[in-house]
Order: sequence, then C-alpha cells, then structure tokens
Amino acid sequence: MKISASVYSDKKRPLQEVIEDLVQHQVDLLHIDCNDDPKVFEDIRDIRTWCDLPIDLHIITAHPEKYYELLRANPVEYVTFQFEDLTSELKIPQDITGRKGLAIITPTPVEVFEQYADFDFILIMATIPGQSGGVFDSVNFSKIRQFRKRFPNKSIHVDGGVNGEVSFILRNMGVSSSVSGSYLFNAPSIGHALMNLTKRTMESHFKVKDFMIPLEECPVVNQKDLSLRTALTTIENGKLGFCLVTGEEDRFAGIISSADIRRSLLNQLDNLTELNVVDMLNFSPVSIDEEQNVVELLQVIKRCNFPVMYLPVLKNNVKAAGIVNFVNLVKGEL
Repeated sequence: MKISASVYSDKKRPLQEVIEDLVQHQVDLLHIDCNDDPKVFEDIRDIRTWCDLPIDLHIITAHPEKYYELLRANPVEYVTFQFEDLTSELKIPQDITGRKGLAIITPTPVEVFEQYADFDFILIMATIPGQSGGVFDSVNFSKIRQFRKRFPNKSIHVDGGVNGEVSFILRNMGVSSSVSGSYLFNAPSIGHALMNLTKRTMESHFKVKDFMIPLEECPVVNQKDLSLRTALTTIENGKLGFCLVTGEEDRFAGIISSADIRRSLLNQLDNLTELNVVDMLNFSPVSIDEEQNVVELLQVIKRCNFPVMYLPVLKNNVKAAGIVNFVNLVKGEL
C-alpha cells in the first residue's frame, strides 16, 4: 500500500523543507488538498522543481471546470474530485492526464461511483474532510468491502485516521493508497511514523468483528444441504476459494477449500464413486474469535507453520460469525 503524505498537514515548516524531508524518507506520493483554491497550483509548480514524486491532488469544488486548464498546464499523476460538493455530473475532459478518482465521505454510499465507472479509483474519506487528527470510522471497513465487491477492478484509496493498526487492516483489505497527515507529522520523525504505517506489530484498538467479512457476505453451505455439488457451486460463486459449513443456528461445522477438494480427488482418482464430501470437510481449522483484536490475530497467524489465506471467525468459539481473508494483501501493494 502506498503512503500519500498530506503536505499541508505540517504547518510549522516551509513547504520546501517539508517536501525535502518527505523525499528523503521515500514516501510514495505527495497528497495536496485543494479546497477550491487555484493558488494550490503555484505550489504544484514549485514542487515540480524540487522533486519528481507523484502528486496526488484532491480538489473540493462545486465548479470543477475552472480547474481543467490548470490541470492541462500542470499535469498530476492522480486527481480526485469531492463528490458531495458537485452541483452537476463531473465530466473530466479526455485530454487531462493522470488517474481519475472520486472522493466520498463516510455517509455517502459507494453506489454513487456507478456513474463514474470510467474513473480509476475511489477515495474514501474516513474522517470529516479537513479535520486533522480525526479518528478512523470503522463503518468504512464495510464500505471498502462493498466497493471491492461491486467494482473489483478499481483501486481504493483512504484518507483520514490512518495509524499503524488501521494501515495493517487496510493493507489486508487490498487498499492501494492511504493518505497520512497529522499522524505522519506529529510523530517524533517522519521515518518513525512511516515505520509504524508499514510494520507488522502495533497497538490494537479494533476487534476482528470490525473488519471481517460478515457471515451474510460469506460463501456458506448448511450442513443438511451439503453435497459435492453444493460445495463446488458455493466455492465457485463465492470466488474466495472456500466455503464455510454451518449447522443449526449458524453453529460452525467446518470449512471446505478448493485444496481440500483437490486432495480428495487425487486420493480417489481410481474410484471417484467413493468420493464423500464429508471427508473433504476440515472440522477444526485454525480460527479466531470475533472479539479478539489485530495483535491477537497476528499472533494466531505467526503460530501457524503453513501459509494462512483465510481464517474462519467464530462467536463465542461456537457460532460462525464471518471470515478474515488475506488474498487482497497483494492487490494493496500494486
């Protein structure tokens, strides 16, 4: 996941000094907020003379058309417009280069992206726009899942409240870029903050249930309906490589993965009529309780002597509550 440093969050130093510090610490992008102020492009011109880091420009305006000539004259690598401030549908001219994004605040549904399906990414504002040092609203974990499911080929960027713990969760969810401002500049040093945003250990305040895929969104087969056909169909439709198996009142029975089916087929190749789907069921997979936190999740993974691609999440160690999967980690690094 790329770190986009919000350059105006450091109000104590001249802009050039801030940029030089960020360059030295090898941040990925320079995030520039434009609150309907064309003078921001004067800073962009200056920054282009100081470094060649990609610019991540976020424009908040009711009249985006007045920025088109400025964007033509000063091309940026990423340009995002804030959805809620628009008074009409946003139509960016084709000759304006750079990746295009739509920013939305927490209450706005991800479905608004439908009319901008030709854009490259969405920017989810996880705190109040313009509020420095805000706390990440956990409802945005659900919005990220919703967007990923609805627009699987689009990138996700996040702005607001990203600390070390949130950064780990976002990387796991396949987020491509996160904006960091006050967290980056209020740390003892930028290097110290960047280390926290990319390290694998951290303090934990979110529970697994805050960011797991909930049961209603998981591929699930009830034990009484379990057959090879239902297992294969559920795995195929779920597109995650497994299905959960539950009993009465969502009692967790086990999990069947594509690998479990493949092993059973290999074992019974000479006599496929003997295949029994129950033999494919892993009754006691590695799992985690929904009330455990991120640090405990990492501890569970570290104890495993095999790669963990997904973890069933249980409620009171009895009922199926959801799943945590790790297949999006690679997407978040692209």
